[in-house]
Amino acid sequence: MTIKWIDLSPNHIDIYEQKHMGGHLVSEHHHQTHQLLFVLEGEGTIRLDGENRELAVNDTALIVPFSVHSVKSDSRLTLLVLAFDEAALDPEMAEQLLRTHFQTSVLMKPNIFTGSELRQMLRKMLFEQTKEPSVLGRLSLKIQLSQLLLSLARSVQSPAGGTGSNRLRAEKIRSYIDSHYFDPLTAVDIASKLGISTRHVNNIFKERYDMTPMQYLTEVRIRLAQKLLAETGKDIISICFEVGYDSVSTFYRSFKAVAKISPKTYRELNTSGQAEYAE
Repeated sequence: MTIKWIDLSPNHIDIYEQKHMGGHLVSEHHHQTHQLLFVLEGEGTIRLDGENRELAVNDTALIVPFSVHSVKSDSRLTLLVLAFDEAALDPEMAEQLLRTHFQTSVLMKPNIFTGSELRQMLRKMLFEQTKEPSVLGRLSLKIQLSQLLLSLARSVQSPAGGTGSNRLRAEKIRSYIDSHYFDPLTAVDIASKLGISTRHVNNIFKERYDMTPMQYLTEVRIRLAQKLLAETGKDIISICFEVGYDSVSTFYRSFKAVAKISPKTYRELNTSGQAEYAE
């Protein structure tokens, strides 16, 4: 069995592109490092520890050290390869992510939202790697590697299922909003990730939940704001920021539209024995 050595000095991380033409076979081998293979385009087959699995766009294989694997392309297959040593991670990250969630090699098929996130994180890592070497650049690569592994670990825990039906699409949109409500989300962003029109996104979500994704986003943000107003002493401007608003005036308008009263009035009606809070 061939071992292919990868030099990761000095960052303990290396990210690079790997192209395979149709019918090309990379024979079985293993590495002394962890490897993440992300499918940018094309289709093929990966053999992981004796098991053959189909490869398609956004599929992600996390291969542990000395795990035997091979790759065969059915058509033009472009992979982004992220190789890294455990030393690139904080000890707790290594323990909780690698040794808890990824003890063995695994092929993951992220949903379209997670796939989009992975692409963006890998782009950032490529950007940092092309810059002049620096302490801050090395730190950035290590932080982004941790974020990428965390995203994959969460995706593994998420319920399985594709986005083939409108019902599943709607459920995945809702799940995405639930975990990204603090981001500057728009219907266009969501539609772009799904590869469908904004109008179609609104229609399939409204059919399932009787509201548009942006109406649901507002509801999620305001319900959390209500909880923070009633249960914490945080300033209103801090709550506005925490739930995803950059403008206090926009937060007030959205809050009144959902709760029918202002944030200050809501706090006064839902707390007792606390000092007054400034608007």
